[in-house]
Amino acid sequence: MAITAKDVQALRKATGAGMMDCKKALQEAEGNMDAAIEILRKKGQKVAAKRADNETTEGAVFSWNNDTNTEVIVLALACETEPVAVNENFAALGNMILQAAVASKAATSEELLAIEVEGHTVNEHIVELTGKMGEKITIAGYAYVTGEAVAAYLHGRAIAVAVELAGANNDAVVAAGKDVAMQVAAMNPLAVDESGVDAEVLEKEKQIAREKAAAEGKPEAILDRIAEGNAKKFLKDNTLLAQEFVKGSNKETVAQYLGGVASGLTVKSFVRVSTGR
Repeated sequence: MAITAKDVQALRKATGAGMMDCKKALQEAEGNMDAAIEILRKKGQKVAAKRADNETTEGAVFSWNNDTNTEVIVLALACETEPVAVNENFAALGNMILQAAVASKAATSEELLAIEVEGHTVNEHIVELTGKMGEKITIAGYAYVTGEAVAAYLHGRAIAVAVELAGANNDAVVAAGKDVAMQVAAMNPLAVDESGVDAEVLEKEKQIAREKAAAEGKPEAILDRIAEGNAKKFLKDNTLLAQEFVKGSNKETVAQYLGGVASGLTVKSFVRVSTGR
């Protein structure tokens, strides 16, 4: 049967696929709109399978928080190239996934992928856009965080951070939380404090310091002291509360900064997600 430009335009409006892809799908489906939509979905699955091993280093990040600043969601949606990352269809998909997360309060990205939106799962929507865009699209990071006070920060299109605070909840605390989230984005700490650092990681740092000192000819008797000093510096540089507060001007730590905002205020947890850049 003859496929009209009106038919092609209707399919394009329904799916967002390219004009030629729509025309070919309608021809294959002999003009049946539902069958053509299914053909385009299957095409997306084939593209997704073909590009499954491709690296995704571009994309965009999204966040949401409730009115009382006790819930926050951060999402990183990744793709292969910048042109797709700035495409309006990619942004629309990211916002749709974010709203699905808000509605469902999904605890994990696996749960989020299974949520249905307009008759299809989030994963199916991702596969569909993969077919349209011709490159891999994936949820690179996701977190739903609740707490006494929470804050989020987006660093451009690449990094999103959620911080959970304990000790108080007011405008000043939330503003401080955003400052700390900015610190996490910039400094990428391993943990909130020393208790969150794996003992094996710390022992490895000590061993590296011992071997370096020995190679430099340092006396055997002081190698352990050098190793311990290196471990302390490692913890100061890589644990959030011990780091020097980057927005401060008097060399105070993050812990000291928070204590100045509200007595007893501290960070309970943080999550940092990124598109891979």
